[in-house]
Amino acid sequence: MTSRRAAWAVGALIALVAVVLASAAAIAWLSVRDTTPSHSGEAAAAGNGVVGLGGYLVRAGSCEGCHTDRGGARFAGGRAIETPFGIVFSSNLTPDPNGLGGWSGDDFWRALHNGRSRDGHLLYPAFPYPNYTRLARADADAMFAYLKSLAPVVQPNKAHALRFPFDQPAALAVWRALFFRPASFQPEPSRTPEWNRGAYLVETLGHCNACHSQRNVFGATAGPLDLAGGLIPVQNWYAPSLTDSAEASVAEWPVTDIVALLKTGVTSHASVQGPMAEVVAGSTQYLRDSDLAAMATYLKALPIRTVNTIATDAGATPAMADAGKQLYETHCSACHGDQGAGVAGAYPPLAGNRAVMLTPAVNLVHVVLRGGFAPSTAGNPRPFGMPPFATVLTDAEVASVLTYLRSAWGNRAAPITALDVSRYRGAAS
Repeated sequence: MTSRRAAWAVGALIALVAVVLASAAAIAWLSVRDTTPSHSGEAAAAGNGVVGLGGYLVRAGSCEGCHTDRGGARFAGGRAIETPFGIVFSSNLTPDPNGLGGWSGDDFWRALHNGRSRDGHLLYPAFPYPNYTRLARADADAMFAYLKSLAPVVQPNKAHALRFPFDQPAALAVWRALFFRPASFQPEPSRTPEWNRGAYLVETLGHCNACHSQRNVFGATAGPLDLAGGLIPVQNWYAPSLTDSAEASVAEWPVTDIVALLKTGVTSHASVQGPMAEVVAGSTQYLRDSDLAAMATYLKALPIRTVNTIATDAGATPAMADAGKQLYETHCSACHGDQGAGVAGAYPPLAGNRAVMLTPAVNLVHVVLRGGFAPSTAGNPRPFGMPPFATVLTDAEVASVLTYLRSAWGNRAAPITALDVSRYRGAAS
């Protein structure tokens, strides 16, 4: 019996080792698959036209926003990107030896398409290669040509500060095996060229779902087509669903209004705030009208999936509602009007405003505490703004006035508590 047990134990151990080795081999293969370049050659040889196109595409991808530290040189990296797993520092994209100086076009393509650096190490998906993987090779080459044309900046890359086990290459390899597949953009034959161009810009370069989608406990989204909204990790702004009529769907908007919002940051019935204001300021305001119209066409055609049903205002006590009304009359009505109608071109309306009724109400709290500022754009160079009230109003007062906004003039949304405000105040960054 002892020998049988020993034989069984040895067999089980061999089987376990075989499973572990097979799993490791599978993970390793999944991390290196599809790394062969689609073609070789340096796009820079094509001349200034390619460099100009590359600059346009780099701007469309908002690359400067992440790869430029506050107060630092453009594209020199070093900006701390906070994640739930620790801090990732953006890399130097200038043609210095610390950056792309020794890179080839194939190296750059591999980074975007497969998420691997020049030396072969795996890149963290804070760099949105799950979206960039579907870029056309010609566009990647043009972007590389532009970045190689920049003045080199001597700035070493910073080591990431991630917690264990997220700092381990094996953990990243497992994440990629579970959640990343190299791919290419495939146009929909049944759709118009304009729709397909919009899909390409939104799903790949624009990487819109990096914000406008929920993430699982491992930080992964459901994929580039998921635009159902979600809380942006660490920043704690809510990127509303682009497929929900109660949140940020533009299915009923004219294309001209969508283009105006992306180009100037404001329309007669909406304005962008927070992280989206950065996107408009640094990226979409510079895109061609034809590309903005293509994006608008794609966004208008997204299927509607109403999830965030507007809650009733039940729960707001009369005393709280009365206190909120008094605070509104003291601090808000001079700009937004007694009936919340706002002023066209200056102060957004609050009556019927979807952003006011969003759940969670974190964006509304951030705007009151930190101030509301639309981006400065060529089409709106001196936007009106709202001062911050973080040092003026207590948590209870902020809760009262926002509860009033969410229940006045036909608005129907759940009340906000002082505890909500306190939690969001602590999350403000």
